[in-house]
Amino acid sequence: MQQGLTSQLAKLLLISVFLIASGQLNAAEPNTLGSDEPSRYLAELQTLYLTQDERKALLAHSNALLKAYKLRAAYQVEQANPEDLEYQISVGVPGELRIREERRDASGNVAVRNRGFSVFGLDPYIQYQCPPQGVVCTFAGLADGEPWLTILRDPKGAEELAKALSFLFRNLQKG
Repeated sequence: MQQGLTSQLAKLLLISVFLIASGQLNAAEPNTLGSDEPSRYLAELQTLYLTQDERKALLAHSNALLKAYKLRAAYQVEQANPEDLEYQISVGVPGELRIREERRDASGNVAVRNRGFSVFGLDPYIQYQCPPQGVVCTFAGLADGEPWLTILRDPKGAEELAKALSFLFRNLQKG
């Protein structure tokens, strides 16, 4: 009986030492976004998408988010011409982001539009809007001010997509 209590006491002591040590490490870390956070984010994406290439991981994550939050006609209740809207991004020449936009109307007609733009000179902090009265979030901020992405209204999803795209822009701006 005494040996069982000693064993449990030793385990509790070990756990408490671990918790105290980890608490001291957390207390020493500032509550600001440090230089460690971007590398941790990129490492997590590289692990998730099984690649050592940051750009490939960012592209894969951005495309996965675009697919998950694509706008579907079913969400566009009382819209005159509801349509599915899907995007896929890729990289063209150095510093160029290419966007494939596919629109499918209710009768099944498909319209595809490809465009590209240089990220050099652009603010890498992606801006988006998710108005409460609509069903979409839009991403704007290019030279013409026209929305370049439209996704289903999901503020958390839009935030995660903006984060991934911001990292991708910075990666592409390196050349």
